[in-house]
Amino acid sequence: MENINLLKNLEFYISSKDYTVSNEDYKLLYNKEYDLLITDPVPEDLAKYYESDKYISHTDGNKSIIDKVYKLVKNYTLKKKLKLINSFNTKSKTILDIGAGTGDFLSICKKNNWLVNGVEPSDNAKKLAFDKGITLENDINIYDEKFDIITMWHVLEHIANLEEYIIKLKSLLKENGVLVIAVPNYKSYDAKYYKEYWAAFDVPRHLWHFSKSSIDKLFSKVDMKIIKVLPMKFDSYYVSLLSEKYKKGTLKPLKAFLIGLKSNLSAKSTKEYSSHIYIIKNS
Repeated sequence: MENINLLKNLEFYISSKDYTVSNEDYKLLYNKEYDLLITDPVPEDLAKYYESDKYISHTDGNKSIIDKVYKLVKNYTLKKKLKLINSFNTKSKTILDIGAGTGDFLSICKKNNWLVNGVEPSDNAKKLAFDKGITLENDINIYDEKFDIITMWHVLEHIANLEEYIIKLKSLLKENGVLVIAVPNYKSYDAKYYKEYWAAFDVPRHLWHFSKSSIDKLFSKVDMKIIKVLPMKFDSYYVSLLSEKYKKGTLKPLKAFLIGLKSNLSAKSTKEYSSHIYIIKNS
């Protein structure tokens, strides 16, 4: 990968706030060359910004309406994710899931005869995964074998050392392997509608905010190419539900549903959904 500097020639794009933990203000800066937004500043102790019961992907909470909606959507999308990786028809069935959370995706993979490996830095999430029979590692650097499938479901936006991480991902993928990356899309209708209240900005935990062209440019640097882009249509509804809460201070389920629907309808022509799944292979 040729040396790139994602932190040069940045322009102010928008301000946002950490609505989950600290209530602190942050700026999003625009890198024109990579069509990428960057969170500024990045806190020195970023780990403490994940230490909250509100950070739902590290818990199995089922108390609030948002918890219940998240769990309902998750159960549906788990089956869709399994169907997707099965569709690649790899000769063997080794998978590495990075940012595995509480292990639900790897659990369903394991039940369907995949040889599962996973990475998750959160001790609480790892414990919940272990209770489901899934052992997770702290870091990808423990691995030196290669995998048929590597998945990152809403994880790449959290990675601090982005360029180095992309090189590592390529090194862990078999020659004909498939990398599956899901990230929010700041060019979606719901992002433009909610602006600084858009829940998928999720500063400062989300360090990077991707567009389709930024994913293409970053991975082309390591001779990888996007084979297909798939929409995550449920994301617009869930993100809108959170965004309404951030904007109005209370849940507005009907309004959130309408904005989510409008986002998906808009994306039929613009192809800019709230989140995308990128299927990436070696060039």
